[in-house]
Amino acid sequence: MVFPMNFALLFAAAMLISSIGFKNYVWFISLGYGFSIAGEGLLMMLLYGQELTPGTMICCILFIVYGCRLGGYLAFREFTSNSYKKNMTGEIKDGKFVPMGVKIAIWVTCALLYVTQISAVFYRLHNSSGSNTWTYVGAVIMLFGIILESAADFQKNAAKKVNPRRFVDTGLYRIVRCPNYLGEMIFWTGVLISGIGAISGIGQWAVVLTGYAGIIFVMFSGARRLEIRQNKNYGNDPEYQKYVKTVPILVPFIPLYSVEKHKWLVA
Repeated sequence: MVFPMNFALLFAAAMLISSIGFKNYVWFISLGYGFSIAGEGLLMMLLYGQELTPGTMICCILFIVYGCRLGGYLAFREFTSNSYKKNMTGEIKDGKFVPMGVKIAIWVTCALLYVTQISAVFYRLHNSSGSNTWTYVGAVIMLFGIILESAADFQKNAAKKVNPRRFVDTGLYRIVRCPNYLGEMIFWTGVLISGIGAISGIGQWAVVLTGYAGIIFVMFSGARRLEIRQNKNYGNDPEYQKYVKTVPILVPFIPLYSVEKHKWLVA
């Protein structure tokens, strides 16, 4: 069975947590996202207490750490950073004029994405597969993704405090222009790898790969939105023009410098 009862419970938890988006439209994909992942990690530990092994417990804990860090960071920025609010005015829809039907569709779609994202670990627990080498390899990659994303956010905040009107091209931003999104992709690649040897059948693999492909798409879409915004803000700066032509936008060592023209990257 591809969608067992516990999978439905995880989906319901994601629905409940991400419903904060009805208060503020963007929270469906920001605060609701981070805290949904944390909530799902905690719920899996409660649902599968007897099935937990050291490897699966580590993965669930990493979900909690990842979600709380991301949700906490976004909440802190949302509620305390006046410069962020000023810069994002007009860039992010407030949702006041979005029809309720559209909001509900986004809410359900986001919750489905969030539960499919964690499904590799879920199926390892549900299938009573225990832990294998891939579980620990995946967990190490997940941890590296968290560290990379956290460091990128820290470096950007530090650089913006020094010069809030300049684009960031120091630290990890010398390697790629969106190292925080790269950290996200590495984290979810680790989740995918952690399920190798435990995911059973085409149906389960379809769910897992849907979640992985979905978040990778979202990261490239986010990179495109950021590129458009930065081109608007810094497009006349010769240093910025040199930067964007020499530093890949999202993946190191791959000469992909722009995704602005890829209009299909809309999420």
